[in-house]
Amino acid sequence: MPGSGLPVARVLLDSPVPHLDRTFDYSVPDTMTEEAAPGTRVVVRFGGKEMRGWVWERADTTTHLGRLAPLRRVISDLSVLPAASRRLVEAVAARSAGVRSDVVRLALPSRHAATERLERTSSPPEESPAWAVPSAEGTWGVYDGGAQLLADLAAGGFPRAGWCALPRREGVSAAWQRCVAVAAQASLASGRGVLVVLPTTGQAEAVADVLRRELPGERVALLSAEHGASRRYRAFLQVLLGRARVVVGTRSAAFAPVADLGLAVVWDDGDSRLEERHAPYVHARTVLALRSSLEGAGLLLAGYSRSAQTQALVERGWCTELSAPREVARRATARIEVPGAPELEAEGASGTARVPSLAHRALVSALTEGPVLVQVPRGGYAPVVACLQCREVARCPHCSGPLAMSRGGRTTCRWCARPVGQWQCPQCGGTRLRMVTVGSSRTGEELGRAFPHVPVLVSGAREDHGVVSTVGPRPRIIVATPGAEPVADGGYRAVLILDGAVISSRPELGSAQEALRLWTGAAVLAAPGARVILLGRPAPAVAQAFLRWDHVGFARRELRERDELHLPPAWRAARLDGHEWSVEGFLAQAQEQGFETLGPVLPGPVGETAGDGGVGEARGLIRCPASRGSELAAMLRHHLRERSVRREDPVRVELDPTSLW
Repeated sequence: MPGSGLPVARVLLDSPVPHLDRTFDYSVPDTMTEEAAPGTRVVVRFGGKEMRGWVWERADTTTHLGRLAPLRRVISDLSVLPAASRRLVEAVAARSAGVRSDVVRLALPSRHAATERLERTSSPPEESPAWAVPSAEGTWGVYDGGAQLLADLAAGGFPRAGWCALPRREGVSAAWQRCVAVAAQASLASGRGVLVVLPTTGQAEAVADVLRRELPGERVALLSAEHGASRRYRAFLQVLLGRARVVVGTRSAAFAPVADLGLAVVWDDGDSRLEERHAPYVHARTVLALRSSLEGAGLLLAGYSRSAQTQALVERGWCTELSAPREVARRATARIEVPGAPELEAEGASGTARVPSLAHRALVSALTEGPVLVQVPRGGYAPVVACLQCREVARCPHCSGPLAMSRGGRTTCRWCARPVGQWQCPQCGGTRLRMVTVGSSRTGEELGRAFPHVPVLVSGAREDHGVVSTVGPRPRIIVATPGAEPVADGGYRAVLILDGAVISSRPELGSAQEALRLWTGAAVLAAPGARVILLGRPAPAVAQAFLRWDHVGFARRELRERDELHLPPAWRAARLDGHEWSVEGFLAQAQEQGFETLGPVLPGPVGETAGDGGVGEARGLIRCPASRGSELAAMLRHHLRERSVRREDPVRVELDPTSLW
């Protein structure tokens, strides 16, 4: 291996401490000179104790004045961090103002020694088949620029595009999974690998099955943290050793060491499950965008809807627009209705009901042909309850969390799960509760009474049977929370979306964008010619975008508004959480360097902020134009290291957060 004979190993320690985010020089004993290659796991002596780390590079010189301590042990001579992976780790850490070891933790699965021995000694698979350049007919041909995308991939280029996919309609548009398979074939035809990242393991498994079926003879690796240590590490090794050129997985798969990556795909990039919940809080879209630039790989930021983040990349010219002509989209999408005040008033008293008579008639008609879907924004029975007397939202006396009511009247806290027996309102002294919102379980119960001869199935994570994946073609009512909608055989004959204001009118950054994404996810499950009815007084702007199926236009509008307000992704922003004096110090340093600052602000009652909450904690915001984003990240990284050296109170920093307050 290049550099394996050099006497100095520069080691990155496996430590989240910011001021230790640098390499330390160690001598390489003669017995380890071949084993301790760059990218291998090692054990070293540091600060009087043994620590794990990775050989970042080998060198023949050192700046250390004394005698170098030797490497203690090479855990495995397998280089789990190839040069391309190390460059990606450094780029992600620099952009997110993070620590490289935190990024490596996301990139590498836990080592499973028995699996490693078995996989390394097993015979390699047969040689992968040679692929011809695919035709765009029947798949990408309906999209403007689709044929050119395939041609560029097959020629070894790296096209980047924001793709608004159409739902599958016979004779109009193909399923997006098949389009991805055709694009993967174009990349394989150029001798390069493919990486597809999805929000959930279930989606990843379904896409992997499609790729195996559409690309016979090609080995497809599936990477997911839900598969357990052994299975996940085996898939990782198959990719690392070059035995699988096609990789499908969840967010951590964005770091998969695919050799000579030709195409990366992120499906539904607006889904929050693609965002890492731990430091450095990086999104899979960001990782693959950096990787596309570093490795010269094509990139598809795809979904039925369009996120403001992807639209920002399109408008900056970093990637191109890839969508179908208006007349094609109109033929492929369902018939969407958003009843306004005149239509509801014409229904009389029922127009003010949660399910007005016009929706009831649509369900009755659709149930003669097959299943119908009712999307409800909240799970459970009564997710929010209030005092019957003064209408104040009921909160837990132990942690101030909101109370919820289950079937049978049992009241529990949604945060600490403590049961609440004799509740008393602190405002008026009342002891009786009323339901403020209705969840999926209660909705299913009400629809069961309204349609006594029709089976009702509730799908959701809070249900005893969990999320249902598929349903048959016979008539039934499916009540589901967003993201838990089963796929119906032949499609749903009607889709009813209730309580539109609950999601679209929340006082949160991106709530309208999220509402459009979730409603679209339900609408694409409708059968050709089926009715999709949106109810519950949704926000007018997002309702109109949904009605017109204008996801690109809405993303453009959202981006323009965020630019005016100096919010991400039009501007770069960093959210700070920590003690008030620590946040104030950070903000003062940022102001000196010309960055805009907001705050600090103190949280309200415990749990009402998006941060960790707690006594003495505050939140601040630093923001700047996108052109100064790298400067902002470097400043934050520098100050975090300085605070770490001085052992000052830690400050949690998240760049480009999806939630600001």
